[in-house]
Amino acid sequence: MFARTPQLARKAVKAVQRGFTLIELMVVLVIIGLLAALIVPNVLDRADDARVTAAHTDVSNLMQALKLYKLDNQRYPTAEQGLQALVTKPSASPVPPNWKPYLEKLPNDPWGHSYQYVNPGVKGPVDVFSFGADGQAGGEGRDADIGSWQ
Repeated sequence: MFARTPQLARKAVKAVQRGFTLIELMVVLVIIGLLAALIVPNVLDRADDARVTAAHTDVSNLMQALKLYKLDNQRYPTAEQGLQALVTKPSASPVPPNWKPYLEKLPNDPWGHSYQYVNPGVKGPVDVFSFGADGQAGGEGRDADIGSWQ
């Protein structure tokens, strides 16, 4: 039928053996490394930004629940009763006369620490805040305190 020439046979063998050279692979790896070096820090910063935003949202929700508590009971929970008074009825004095559950459960901040509650507050009638990523008072950047006064 079809006669094969030696030239066609050599071309067919060369087509099968084609591949990438070591230099071509190294160039691709360098490009991928450069892209990763540019993208990864931006992605990590976004995770920190998301945690800070979540903490602001939690603090705002806790403040709303505290305001409802005050509307029903004419006072905020005492410092001893703390934020737990939003979940379970306090038995310590002063016992709230019109208590109801204001939250299903108390959230932890995005870094796994408890939110802080101060009554009377330093920056408002009451203060609710997170110590930030480091879990300690003060700090800058992602370690900064996130509070109801912000």
